[in-house]
Amino acid sequence: MLQNIINKITGNDDDDNGNNKKIEGTVVLMKKNVLDFNDFNASVLDRFHELLGKRVSLQLISAVNADPAKGLQGKLGKTAYLENWITTITPLIAGESAFKVTFDWDEEIGVPGAFIIRNNHHSEFYLKTLTLEDVPGQGRVHFVCNSWVYPAEKYQKDRVFFSNKTYLPSETPGPLQKFRETELLYLRGAGTGMLQEWDRVYDYAYYNDLGDPDKDAKYARPVLGGSSEYPYPRRGKTGRPQTKTDPNTESRLKLLMSLNIYVPRDERFGHLKLSDFLGYALKSIGQFLKPELESIFDSTPNEFDSFQDVIKLYEGGLKLPEGVLEHIRDNIPAELLKEVFPTDGEGLLKYPTPQVIEENRSAWRTDEEFGREMLAGVNPVSIRRLEEFPPKSKLDTTLYGDQNSKITKEHIENSIDGLTIEEALKNNRLFILDHHDAFMPYLNRINSTSTKTYASRTLLFLQNDGALKPLAIELSLPHPEDEKLGAISKVFTPAEQGVEGSIWQLAKAYAAVNDSGYHQLVSHWLNTHAVIEPFVIATNRQLSVLHPIHKLLHPHFRDTMNINAFARQILINGGGILEATVFPGRYSMEMSSVVYKDWVFPEQALPAELIKRGMAVKDSNSPHGLRLVIEDYPFAVDGLEIWSAIKSWVDDYCSFYYKTDDVIQNDAELQTWWRELKEKGHGDKKDEPWWPKMHTREELVETCTIIIWIASALHAAVNFGQYPYAGYLPNRPTVSRRFMPEEGTPEYDELKSDPDKVFLKTITAQLQTLLGVSLIELLSRHSSDEVYLGQRDSAEWTIDTEPLKAFERFGKKLGEIEERIITMNNDEKWKNRVGPVKVPYTLLFPTSEGGLTGKGIPNSVSI
Repeated sequence: MLQNIINKITGNDDDDNGNNKKIEGTVVLMKKNVLDFNDFNASVLDRFHELLGKRVSLQLISAVNADPAKGLQGKLGKTAYLENWITTITPLIAGESAFKVTFDWDEEIGVPGAFIIRNNHHSEFYLKTLTLEDVPGQGRVHFVCNSWVYPAEKYQKDRVFFSNKTYLPSETPGPLQKFRETELLYLRGAGTGMLQEWDRVYDYAYYNDLGDPDKDAKYARPVLGGSSEYPYPRRGKTGRPQTKTDPNTESRLKLLMSLNIYVPRDERFGHLKLSDFLGYALKSIGQFLKPELESIFDSTPNEFDSFQDVIKLYEGGLKLPEGVLEHIRDNIPAELLKEVFPTDGEGLLKYPTPQVIEENRSAWRTDEEFGREMLAGVNPVSIRRLEEFPPKSKLDTTLYGDQNSKITKEHIENSIDGLTIEEALKNNRLFILDHHDAFMPYLNRINSTSTKTYASRTLLFLQNDGALKPLAIELSLPHPEDEKLGAISKVFTPAEQGVEGSIWQLAKAYAAVNDSGYHQLVSHWLNTHAVIEPFVIATNRQLSVLHPIHKLLHPHFRDTMNINAFARQILINGGGILEATVFPGRYSMEMSSVVYKDWVFPEQALPAELIKRGMAVKDSNSPHGLRLVIEDYPFAVDGLEIWSAIKSWVDDYCSFYYKTDDVIQNDAELQTWWRELKEKGHGDKKDEPWWPKMHTREELVETCTIIIWIASALHAAVNFGQYPYAGYLPNRPTVSRRFMPEEGTPEYDELKSDPDKVFLKTITAQLQTLLGVSLIELLSRHSSDEVYLGQRDSAEWTIDTEPLKAFERFGKKLGEIEERIITMNNDEKWKNRVGPVKVPYTLLFPTSEGGLTGKGIPNSVSI
């Protein structure tokens, strides 16, 4: 009744006398007041504005008939308006509302291929879909929008959305061509100015926003990207002004604005992602928890005195001073307090029990588990087959002298089942976890701080039962007089009893510290988060939403720019949480830049990557065209199944749209996309000869498969095992604070009398443990609205039948892989799938529930 009265007052009550054909439509959107309870403008002013009527208008755009007066753009239909804005019930929790819209049908429109929407409200809303029913000659027409629509005054051009049809650029109906081109121009932006929240601009920038020299010289950091010294993938541009101190460094957001870093609006977390929770959690850890705990532990240094003290974090809790608790309660919203800073009413800081100690509290210390986690742990992508003995360094001898390994055959030959070194190499029985070259150039600088660590090499032997046995760990330091004089190395071999057993446990801890740092900085951040962001930017700049490759890749970019922006603001920045918890400290990002020099795009394909590490050999008679040298290598076994499923899906999809290689070569958007990706997105690699030419369907399929693999399965494999394995810091320490005790010193005597206490005083300190555990617990969780590999957030993402059938086959194949993983995990033949800690390998199990599950492959690098 209220709406009828309003319609009479505003003239929005045109009677249909039966002479005009009407097309009924349904718009699904979310009002901002659903997403933001505190937005007065959205909840009150917009309702007031709607009393004036006609505040949200839509016009259909013809896909078949052009308007000569507008440069042959598609003919526009009559303006229609969203109905019943006021009377449509808005859910009390975040959810969707459906609104009716009625279009006067114009025969000259024919088939609508797009529509214009104008929002004349005070606030933005999230537009999900528009569906038209009974369109003459067409039937149902569906538009997938999934975009924030801001007030019209914020836009230079009207917002245009296209139907869920797919067109190659050359096949785009003429009336839609200009709209397609204009939309891409808008997304590329003008290249100047500071970008605002309503902007939709995708552009490139260097990593010049990590340092804060205006705050203090100690927070200055080198610019990553744009130089041969520090090459790096590009990140999303914000357009913020430069710092006063350094014109090459971009200014940083102030404390209270730290979560408002620009990313294109549609790249921000969805409401069910609980972006407020994630943002507040990161902000609280970085800006409140870190300095508050530092003040406590600086004045009253605390150590874990026993492993039972560490266990209390999960079972009893760590008691905090009341003053600290009061400060916490005052600074963190009550509804977030338990999640962000998990204390109970008694002031105990308590965390979920990590899987690695759920079944057995000491099995993580066994040599078998130490070796198994290189194949099935949180960083299963660094181990490689040893091809020469002793291992050799690739560091420049003019700068670093002799850095080759000092491990001799006497160290290991009695432990390789009677084989000679030559026989073991020939039979693919020797493996190495080698972090020597990555860290050695930085050790003098790192060890000038409170950190005291080594560059490590770990040699392992493949036993007949398929398990890896560590043979020796080499710990190296630069020569104390001059780096050019080479490395000073000590080799440690396994021992179980007495002080030798304690020293061996410390040697494994130093190796784990190296592996933890490499995992976070390279395997995880660089090789998934950082390298994928240029693909997100290039795809949105150069491939229309109508383009088949845009439709293929878009789900695999969800939330990536947002989580990376948060990371640059709070985690990987100078003085941020990563530097506080990982041993390279202030050199962390710089070191990852040096490693990026060796990044090769085609080698990111799983089969090529396994072959490069010597973990597989080509074999045309084997599944996937290669044979694993360790048959029981869970990451590779499951990964190859996932890789093949992705590649089959991509091949089916691309074959539908690209019948010949000529079509690929003549696809202007595709070629521009690929050129920009190489020359700008990964611009420091633009002259490399290994980039695919993008001339054949085979190259397109391989390229898209690599992109999807990195964004989904590879990231899942190196991210969601963080809390299960590293939530118990003694298993995956991130820092070492003392060198190996030397015989004849008080530290050595202490090691003999209380080895556990020495171990805990050597690895990550209590404060760093709390920060690290808080962070990885957060980053190991799945959101409740996560979309997993083989799923889409809209069933009608395309109208084309064959791609929909191919996608259905993909989903079924992933279901079969899940069943096979369960079967193999229950088969005792495969020792490495469960191990002494009794943690089944599920990191490449495609689906999951929300929360801390240790399984599930999200479509994208979403956290």
